[in-house]
Amino acid sequence: MAYRRILLPLTGTAAGEAALQTAVMTARIWHSHVHCLHVRVDARDVAPLAGEGLSGAMIEEMMAATERESGDRASRVQALFDRFVDGKDVVLASSAEAAEKADAATLSFESVAGREEDLVAQQSRLYDMAIVPHPDSREDVSSSDALHAVLFDSGRPVLIAPRLPPTTIGTRVCCAWNGTAESAAAIAAALPWLHRAEAVQILYSKDYQRRGPDVRGILSYLRWHSIKAEATEFSPVTREVGAGLLGAARDFGSDLLCMGAYSHSRIRQLILGGVTRHVLENSDMPVMMCR
Repeated sequence: MAYRRILLPLTGTAAGEAALQTAVMTARIWHSHVHCLHVRVDARDVAPLAGEGLSGAMIEEMMAATERESGDRASRVQALFDRFVDGKDVVLASSAEAAEKADAATLSFESVAGREEDLVAQQSRLYDMAIVPHPDSREDVSSSDALHAVLFDSGRPVLIAPRLPPTTIGTRVCCAWNGTAESAAAIAAALPWLHRAEAVQILYSKDYQRRGPDVRGILSYLRWHSIKAEATEFSPVTREVGAGLLGAARDFGSDLLCMGAYSHSRIRQLILGGVTRHVLENSDMPVMMCR
């Protein structure tokens, strides 16, 4: 088992560059291909949003401005990609046949026009995993759009890159367990990482547990996959379950956290907060999520 094909929705930001470095590091581990996809805003999508009372000339001017801004952003992303590959030990490949001949991590780049949340979700279904920039970059909200598109509409796991590129990934792996379908899907998707890891820890808490099997059940499941894991109970920090989860992962020296996302509805988490939201906003390590 391996992650052979990785999709990276690329933005021209510092968070996007960190995600690119994280993706290449991951690709080198698995000898996989990273396809960098930049989705430009389609100016034609602006016209229906213009509303009533605007003249044809005003709508055309709005579309032209959108086209210029989208083109400028696409140029910055292309420049970021070109700078990254220049002089680095990476191989460009546009097909599976070319990637097989390279026998190394390979990269490709594509810029298309459309709705990012639609295209990213649809394209992710053809990849083993998506890697997205950190959603709290405060530079480009589209990175968060890509994250939620993969989580809610792709059926694939997503790895959220940290703000700064990690030095290692997947050597010491923590898995958050609360008995839900989401946490089960996340652990199943992370099996290649768990087989490769030097150490695996299952994090659980009575404040995190939902209806479903307890930690003993998932430990037994992993043993059937010849994966030895230790279970560690964590406690909330200042009533924040997410803070307790991240604290326990840091104490373990984890360089990858695997967890289910949005066991409660996304709306509830946005209004009331939640474990998923806290981890997304505060994690300084790669986080692999499934829903």
